[in-house]
Amino acid sequence: MASLDKVLDEAMDLPLEQQEMLIQILQRRMIERRRDEIATDAAATLAEFRAGKLKAQTADEAIASLREFLQSDE
Repeated sequence: MASLDKVLDEAMDLPLEQQEMLIQILQRRMIERRRDEIATDAAATLAEFRAGKLKAQTADEAIASLREFLQSDE
């Protein structure tokens, strides 16, 4: 955690305009990272579906299955 504190201290020493730029850069990178995660998950799910490990469902079937799963968790 010391490195995070150091980064934060250094960021606070930047001029306000550069702090705003840093925030924008970090936000864009986080968005891109999340997009990459979603794409990886989607590719894995599609591969499982094509391999026959998943079955096609209607929206109503998927919702009912999800509700059943959530109720069994309680």
